[in-house]
Amino acid sequence: MNKDKYYITTAIAYTSKKPHIGNTYEIILTDAIARFNRFIGKDVFFLTGTDEHGQKIQEIAEADGITPQQHVDKIAGQIRDIADMLNISYDKFIRTTDDYHVKAVQQIFKRLYDNGDIYKGEYEGWYCTPCESFWTKTQLEDGKCPDCGREVRKAKEEAYFFKMSKYQDKLMDYIDSHPEFIQPESRKNEMVNNFLKPGLQDLCVSRTSFTWGIPVEFDPGHVIYVWIDALSNYITALGYTPDEKGELYKKYWPADVHIIGKDILRFHTIYWPIMLMALGEPLPKQVFGHPWMLVGDEKMSKSRGNVIYAEDLVRHFGVNAVRYYSLHEMPFAQDGTITYEVFISRFNSDLANTLGNLVNRTVAMINKYFGGEIQSGDVGGEFDDDLKAVATGAVEKIIKKMETLHVADSIDEIWRVVDRANKYIDETTPWVLAKNDADKPRLGTVLYNLTETIRIIAALLSSYMPETSKKIAEQIGADDLTFESTKTFGTMKAGTKVGEAVPLFARIDAEKKLAELEEELGEPEEEKIEIAPYKDYIEFDEFEKLDVRVGKVIECEKVPKSSKLLRFTLQVGSETRQILSGIAKFHKPEELIGKNVLFVANLKPRKIMGLESNGMILSAEFEDKLTVLTTLNDIQSGAEMV
Repeated sequence: MNKDKYYITTAIAYTSKKPHIGNTYEIILTDAIARFNRFIGKDVFFLTGTDEHGQKIQEIAEADGITPQQHVDKIAGQIRDIADMLNISYDKFIRTTDDYHVKAVQQIFKRLYDNGDIYKGEYEGWYCTPCESFWTKTQLEDGKCPDCGREVRKAKEEAYFFKMSKYQDKLMDYIDSHPEFIQPESRKNEMVNNFLKPGLQDLCVSRTSFTWGIPVEFDPGHVIYVWIDALSNYITALGYTPDEKGELYKKYWPADVHIIGKDILRFHTIYWPIMLMALGEPLPKQVFGHPWMLVGDEKMSKSRGNVIYAEDLVRHFGVNAVRYYSLHEMPFAQDGTITYEVFISRFNSDLANTLGNLVNRTVAMINKYFGGEIQSGDVGGEFDDDLKAVATGAVEKIIKKMETLHVADSIDEIWRVVDRANKYIDETTPWVLAKNDADKPRLGTVLYNLTETIRIIAALLSSYMPETSKKIAEQIGADDLTFESTKTFGTMKAGTKVGEAVPLFARIDAEKKLAELEEELGEPEEEKIEIAPYKDYIEFDEFEKLDVRVGKVIECEKVPKSSKLLRFTLQVGSETRQILSGIAKFHKPEELIGKNVLFVANLKPRKIMGLESNGMILSAEFEDKLTVLTTLNDIQSGAEMV
């Protein structure tokens, strides 16, 4: 019987530096989806790997006094080691420095050029090295990169360009007719409204200002820019070239889903589909832009000292606890958070108390009351049917959740079975049944039902926490953790011997563990924090020309059709004033209402997206984050800065 094919990928990890847990979350998520699809019987191919070219990598290597290849070899090795440590079941690990990928990308570039989709020109614009993106002056926000908020530099060079606009209407039609293509829905709206509807500009696809990249074979001096190089990995890994499509490509393409971070959605839902259209190849069935894992409410950053690494978590809490937290604590469409305090809390409540205690109590009672031997389950009672229905009904609910990639919700379905089993213990009171020999047959059935429920739990957990699943199976003596077995109650055989009742997750003393972590990890590594250069001196009378006032925010909302602008209504003394500010990425409107903010009051009014802005909200900037400046104490609106 031919199995359904299922091809799933992560974004390939950029090899500028060792990834933190926020970066690593993606591969854990993708692994759970891949494992679950194997579990239900699909023929899965799971691809991950590393993106190893670009100006940023060349600059880092030069600063370290090594070659770019030496640098990427080191970081790619670390990334693969992390994947292996986390028990990631990838089928292939691609590196964009692999010979077969380099050759295929050169052929793809040549085919696009021969087809007239790529032409030679000259680029003059503003370049952001961290994002590896060119911008026009009108696209900049306050003179900075609109994606990351960092400094840009003027650049002019000869380059090849891809005719993106040629395929714009075709892509719009495809998205309209395939509503599942971009998920979640909010991400699709963002791509359509912010990028496609305003119109696509031709894309720079080669560079001449650095050398660390795949050379354009027919034009020495040009290297193929990151997007054609990196995005092509999803098909070159399957043996694709424009002239010869490998057997893996014929078997698995189009991909069922690309799992990517929401910050690179534009490249995967606009650039990549258009590249495939130009090559005459099918588009992936779905692109899922997952949210970020934050520390508190901030992105992880070494300079902030809030970086958490997967290996530290694994060393202190174990692989499966890291997998559980990463999969269960991340919402479907909103950013999730991680701190050591919250991690320990979830470890104790969900893993040690709820799951671990269920398995430990059940195995301990079988050992205590029946010498470690599972009894027959033929003496029914009041609560049995409900327990069996919950246990056997879980898998279909999980399938529905996983079909839409609601992974955290699918784990909730497993925990409903765990909770029901714990409740069953309270309802049947096996320790009371054990006091009376006449109740021993019923006690045997109660423990059988618990063991069988735990077997189903172990099977369902195999996609999310594979090592924990195996440990549970070993403790209860289960040998059938198949998908089909989760639909049937009663596969455990009477007489099966259970193992020793060993805690799956030993409860953690939070205070002690946090002290241990602080002692081991210490203070964040001191880094030189780069700040923007100071501006030229000004005279005091020039400063006095600025009229900076306090305004109380009485209304704040997002500007329609803009992902960046917030519209403020400020109370300034007895009057109100409307100001537009491009800080929507950094502040939610509701958190600003009622705040006293500082603004420049004597800036000439200007129109932005058809709305008049009368002033400028003052914000402080560091790295990629803006924070609105507010007053320490409450003060009358309209007050002047002195």
